[in-house]
Amino acid sequence: MPIHEPQRFAVDCPSRILFDQIADKWSMMVLTVLDAQPLRFNEIRRRLEGVSQKALTECLRRLERNGLLTRHVLATSPVSVEYEISALGRKLQKPFKALYAWTVEYLDEVEAARRAYDARTKSANDARRERQPG
Repeated sequence: MPIHEPQRFAVDCPSRILFDQIADKWSMMVLTVLDAQPLRFNEIRRRLEGVSQKALTECLRRLERNGLLTRHVLATSPVSVEYEISALGRKLQKPFKALYAWTVEYLDEVEAARRAYDARTKSANDARRERQPG
């Protein structure tokens, strides 16, 4: 019988670095909003409520550096930039859509687990406070 070593992620493992860069919330959302068509920066920003200009800029640069999207400079006045999912980025759409479907399907169960956890921790914290001398 083969011996399997436990899974571990070294801090400098290239797959860990890539996973960190593509699995953060903004990257997944950017690739989702770009699924249908290329968009300009401000249109992406309007579709991602709460993202700062800095966070979006950094995210787009990471995705471009990793080959998951392409940046096109448009010859308009003033010059503008459009972002589009690359062929490599398209290969991520299937797993991202599966993950999104999972979140929708199990959101009620996750929220029930959160409520139960919050109730347990609140009860434990209340009990601790009652035992502390005043």
